Amino acid sequence: MMLGFCCLIILKNRKNFLNKATEKLKLIRIERDYAQDKMAEILGISKKTLVQIEKGRSSLGWAGAVTVCTIFRDSEVMEMTFGGDAQDIILSLAFKDFEINEKTMGGKIWWTNIEVTEQLRIQQNIISRHFRILDNQDRRICSSFDNEYIRKRLRELLDESEV
Repeated sequence: MMLGFCCLIILKNRKNFLNKATEKLKLIRIERDYAQDKMAEILGISKKTLVQIEKGRSSLGWAGAVTVCTIFRDSEVMEMTFGGDAQDIILSLAFKDFEINEKTMGGKIWWTNIEVTEQLRIQQNIISRHFRILDNQDRRICSSFDNEYIRKRLRELLDESEV
């Protein structure tokens, strides 16, 4: 039952992610001052397809949304839409419970501390609502949209550190 619920959360969030990336494509193009021809070339799609996406008649799809977020990761439009770097969201959606040891900025802008211990803390992104665990040196240990998984993983990590 829990696995099905987690998959439903991920699919719902993936759909939201796709919708947001699709909705913001034209703004990103305008932000960069690209003509439709140039933007289509960068994304590897036809101008006709780009026009259909910008008019809301078509969607980027998963690969297209990941491409846009990767190529334009420093876009202000993207940051405001996804609450910082979208890569963390992409990895959380692509892999059910994503773990990595990667330095972050510590969540000073887009994150709220949910639970803080001496060694670790759970944060939640204020825009995308996904969770992550950081160590006391601001390194990301894991991230997920599943609050129960993150809390369980925090307990496991704390138990491991006591041994």
